[in-house]
Amino acid sequence: MTAGYTHDIDKCVAEILKLQAAGADIVRVAVPERKDTEALAEIIKQTSVPIVADVHFHFKRALEAVEAGVHKIRLNPGNIQDRDQVNAVIDACKDARIPIRIGVNEGSIIERRDKRTRLRELGAVFSEHKHGSLLAIMITKLEEYLDIVRERDFHDVCISAKSMNASLVIDAYTEISRRFEHPLHLGVTHAGPKETGCIRSVVALGTLLANGIGDTIRISYASDPVYEVQDGLELLYTLECRERRGAELIACPTCGRIQVDLFTLVQDVRRLLEDEITLPMKVAVMGCVVNGPGEAEGADVAVFAGDRRGIIYVQGERVANVPEEDILDRLLDECRAFQARVQAGEA
Repeated sequence: MTAGYTHDIDKCVAEILKLQAAGADIVRVAVPERKDTEALAEIIKQTSVPIVADVHFHFKRALEAVEAGVHKIRLNPGNIQDRDQVNAVIDACKDARIPIRIGVNEGSIIERRDKRTRLRELGAVFSEHKHGSLLAIMITKLEEYLDIVRERDFHDVCISAKSMNASLVIDAYTEISRRFEHPLHLGVTHAGPKETGCIRSVVALGTLLANGIGDTIRISYASDPVYEVQDGLELLYTLECRERRGAELIACPTCGRIQVDLFTLVQDVRRLLEDEITLPMKVAVMGCVVNGPGEAEGADVAVFAGDRRGIIYVQGERVANVPEEDILDRLLDECRAFQARVQAGEA
């Protein structure tokens, strides 16, 4: 999701293109005001990735976004509740053949003054779950919206139920996947800064994806959205949900046997791989002979270091023994050469 103002067309387009270059398949933009929806047509014209309009409170923003040609609408049952308004959005999306995501968030499903009462009322519901009351409310909100969707004979819907609590997210999506057949968009909302948000998101989304639950994902940080895309892709690569784009870098955590500056070497290798390698390959940077030879044999290109030197391997074959100051250049040369052979159909 973009972080800037949607009505600032030039900056919004630049951010969308940046996210797309990082690997985003879908980009969501906020449309809190009329001037934001008025910018959508031009934004769509200048970009090629599908654009989702994130609509809260004002149903007319959804109607305006549909008119502008947006590719998808996100509605929040917590703040657009008038049945006639919801019907109007559904009918507009149905006519334009635009899908809707019904996105429930823990933070907006109940008005503050009603929250404690509702939680007490639903305290016995889903009692087997640690967060049973909140889970019950989230599912109830989804069911209410889905009833309207079914009445309008509209089927192009995906759903989400987000929280900042990873265990609640796991419980919610697990239960929702049992109850509904709609595609699921996964996410941990307001997860915090990247350092902690990454852990929360990967725990929740990784658990769900590993169990076959989920169709699209967003990792959310209070940080540059590019990090969200990068970490989301790495999660998919790690779970083998998607074929890796570019190099997979593995490296040892170091110990007292290290005889080269491995931390610096790994960061330099990572940076150069991101800049130059576009095809999938496994690159290993190992610090000693304990696991180095084994990892080297399993990698496309590898180095394991010792005594201020590095032994370079390509597809399990030893190709060079170089001094520490030459490790980076030689390793990257071998990566470039391997990529060229793959492109030529020789590897």
